[in-house]
Amino acid sequence: MADILIVEDKTSFAEVLKVALEDAGFTTLTVKTGREAIQIFKREKIDLVILDLRLPDIDGIDILRELKNIDNDSKFIIMTAFGTIERAVEAMKLGACDFLTKPFEMEQLIITVRKILQERRAHYENILLKEMVQHIHGFPEIVGASEAIKKSGEMLQKVAPAETTVLLLGESGTGKELFARACHTLSLRKENPFVTINCAAIPGELLENELFGSEKGAFTGAITRKIGKFELAHKGTVFLDEVGDLGLDLQAKLLRVLQEKTFERLGGTVSIKVDVRIIAASNKDLSSLVNEKKFREDLFYRLSVFPITIPPLRQRKEDIPLLVEHFLKKLKSNKKISESALEKLKNYDWPGNIRELENTIERSNILALDTIQSDHILLPTQAKKHIDSAIEKMDLKSAASYGREMAEAELIKKILEQTAGNKSEAARRLRVSYKTLLTRIAWYRQKGLL
Repeated sequence: MADILIVEDKTSFAEVLKVALEDAGFTTLTVKTGREAIQIFKREKIDLVILDLRLPDIDGIDILRELKNIDNDSKFIIMTAFGTIERAVEAMKLGACDFLTKPFEMEQLIITVRKILQERRAHYENILLKEMVQHIHGFPEIVGASEAIKKSGEMLQKVAPAETTVLLLGESGTGKELFARACHTLSLRKENPFVTINCAAIPGELLENELFGSEKGAFTGAITRKIGKFELAHKGTVFLDEVGDLGLDLQAKLLRVLQEKTFERLGGTVSIKVDVRIIAASNKDLSSLVNEKKFREDLFYRLSVFPITIPPLRQRKEDIPLLVEHFLKKLKSNKKISESALEKLKNYDWPGNIRELENTIERSNILALDTIQSDHILLPTQAKKHIDSAIEKMDLKSAASYGREMAEAELIKKILEQTAGNKSEAARRLRVSYKTLLTRIAWYRQKGLL
């Protein structure tokens, strides 16, 4: 995989360009003919083409037109010793970024190349930001001093600088995404994108489009080309959360990306080569899924090169005071927490792990004035007493509304248990949209009903 393709039939000049650009930190490929350039484009992902207009086989304008048809996202610089205004205008209309007349200063070329590639990278990063897939602000903080969490953290620090595929295992809510972000931040890819996708959160028929993208006209409603997550993550990291929820057909395509670093967009024929590191996570026992023929054995071995198990909160209760302090800081709260409240937190087993603790602290922070006391900690049994107390103050109409909310929350909880936390499947069974389900879950968690 190269950043830049140089299309120049003069071997000596092509070598000068190659050396200058590689000294400036870019990777390059060189070809002498238009046909070679077209073949390279069909199998490689090229960011920028430096194209001579006069080649022995095909006119440079025709090559530019053909290459743009293959991949409209690539950028082009045209160069020629026989420049005319008409040719420059024609090239610009076809999408060339710049037009250089030979001879030109290498420093001028490098400045132009750097500007174009920075703008291209900024464009891709804006796509990621719009889709809310990049959330890192500094180093993701893994909070805890227990032996269990320190062991997991030490393993993470060892594997992060390598290119090894990492599999994060642990119950829902233990912080697998936080570990994945930390792994990326400690890696040599830290300056490049970290792209996350929840395999359980997107219906199977849409997930392939999210992962690999699609060409215009690939399916009904595909009015433009869509860039997939793997392409957006080039030179960075892809985090596949809840990878155990992938269908068998997508598992085969993911295996190919792991083995060959190539894929095709939906409706496309061009193999796109990408340089990505994959971090996967699952709250399911993948080896059991393999035995049940629900997960490919070859993919399992590819993903589990370096497994890290993140302990549940009930196995690291000594970290609860540190976590509480962290969550209060996150809420920008100056409130303290009493010893009796901490003891109450330590005596609970936290089936929802860190996520449940964070929600509990957020709720108690709202209820407390200066200090969070034991009665501000609403755990499931205490939450019921709180509900009973609230009902006493209601009239019949508000009680009916509250009862409907309680029934909805209980139904959502039951369906999520039946689907092992798969919200996409839960939404289907509840006959609501995925977005509606997420909104209801957030609302009922805030009210202590879920």
